[in-house]
Amino acid sequence: MSSKVYFTNMRTRSGLSLVDKVGLLFDAAGFSKFLSREDLVAIKLHVGEPGNLAYIHPPLVRKVVDRVKAVGARPFLTDSNTLYVGRRSNAVDHTVSALENGFTYATVGAPFIVADGLGGHEHMKVAIEGVRLKEVRIGAAIAQADAMIALSHFKGHEATGFGGALKNVGMGSASRTGKQEQHSGLKPAVRPEKCTGCGRCVRWCPAGALSVGEDRKARIDPERCIGCAECTITCNNRAIRVQWGEGQEGSLQEKMAEYALGVVKTKEGKCGFMNFVMNVSPQCDCYAWNDAPIVPNIGILASEDPVAIDAASADLVNHAHALPGSAISHAEHSADKLAALYPEVDWTVQLRHAERIGLGTREYALVEVGVV
Repeated sequence: MSSKVYFTNMRTRSGLSLVDKVGLLFDAAGFSKFLSREDLVAIKLHVGEPGNLAYIHPPLVRKVVDRVKAVGARPFLTDSNTLYVGRRSNAVDHTVSALENGFTYATVGAPFIVADGLGGHEHMKVAIEGVRLKEVRIGAAIAQADAMIALSHFKGHEATGFGGALKNVGMGSASRTGKQEQHSGLKPAVRPEKCTGCGRCVRWCPAGALSVGEDRKARIDPERCIGCAECTITCNNRAIRVQWGEGQEGSLQEKMAEYALGVVKTKEGKCGFMNFVMNVSPQCDCYAWNDAPIVPNIGILASEDPVAIDAASADLVNHAHALPGSAISHAEHSADKLAALYPEVDWTVQLRHAERIGLGTREYALVEVGVV
């Protein structure tokens, strides 16, 4: 049986702005129905690494906050600390980053609370019936919330093919320990012929697993490597790539889906998802830059099914035209834009596994709302 996914395009007119359309989608998807007065509602989002401009615009988030407040519930913005080195790996820097990117109370109407605390250690263990995991570690503020609205910027991702609702909720809600558990199956390798010995990867590695030898080539200590894949994208020479061992290609995506299952389990029947298929950058918003979008702005989607909304978002991107000058400008006629972006990654794994464990369905019915 298919799930309903509500969709609005980017076209606007007088009296119907993009902000207005967010409200229409919220209402059409029926999110207010599962919210109760006094509920503590986690608005799960990514505030963007400072320097990255592809994240969801705060005024769009404000419309969701206002809708939650309208039913008497109490919303708060939230995300968990990052595993990698950057400006969101602890609650102080994370909060400052949110403020710098416009997520102030004056702008969005709700406070920003780091889900897993000052250093990323505050989590709740949630038992699940997963294939790979039987217990997941979720940031305490997210796990303890009564309800959740996940606002996800849909984009490419070097390790999972794309990042949408499943990644925002599964990876983004995990404590730092939980993130490490998800990444533990990935082991990158250096391509010596491409390495210039610049040391950029050494500075970004959160585990201290990288060094530069006397031959001016990077080296990875497999015992210290946690498989976060940070080095694969920070290398400007594409000299470090993920080594997919037998059975490992799907490990990260499957664990990520099982973490998303754990989050939903803490608030069954009280979760809503919105995907913003805009500024579809090739990489995650975790980096301090964003490359040119790979396809035109498409629209916004809403659903109570995280699998269906990601499946619909991926289809919309794959059916769009590749933008000239983008990372996939060579793949204008490709039927799979996401595969053209990261051909070594099977992005369908996360959808298939999420469906397998009962998180939702890949079958969806697209319902247009406020389309101009």
